[in-house]
Amino acid sequence: MFIDLLRNRRSIRAYTDRPLEREKIELLTEAVLRAPSSRGINPWGFVFVTDPETITRLAQAKPHGAAFLAKAPLAVVVYADPAKSDVWVEDAAIATLIVHLAAADLGLGSCWIQIRRRPHDDSRSAGQYIAEVLGIPRSMEIEAMVAVGYPVEEKKPHPAASLERDKVSFERYGQRRPD
Repeated sequence: MFIDLLRNRRSIRAYTDRPLEREKIELLTEAVLRAPSSRGINPWGFVFVTDPETITRLAQAKPHGAAFLAKAPLAVVVYADPAKSDVWVEDAAIATLIVHLAAADLGLGSCWIQIRRRPHDDSRSAGQYIAEVLGIPRSMEIEAMVAVGYPVEEKKPHPAASLERDKVSFERYGQRRPD
């Protein structure tokens, strides 16, 4: 069931050396291309990277929170064309989530690496750096990268008691469901 997938999916930042099978990469590709998009515009695009040298370069996209990508067998870069849609950020974010959920469904670990609005250094953004590494046109915006691989460890699901139920209202803001 889908709820079980959500319960068990965790952010994974450590991967085995086992390469991903071509079939699993193809399934991830199909899944992300089936991501919903506002008005069916599909402003997003994706670069699937398995070359270890390129992945190592991508892991240097920003000062914090990307270094673990260097040990992943697959990096998925999610970008979009802002000229195509005023909600490209949302569409690209949905597609990024689809990568996560599809990876979990395939028994893989994954972790989102936020790129949009993150610096690479004092002279350019993380997105500009990635675009240079991968040859993505300047007109595109990089939303995120996703590290994907076979997890080194198995993390337990977050317990149901940790859910922030006080953030959910019913019928009106602040109204809790009657017991």
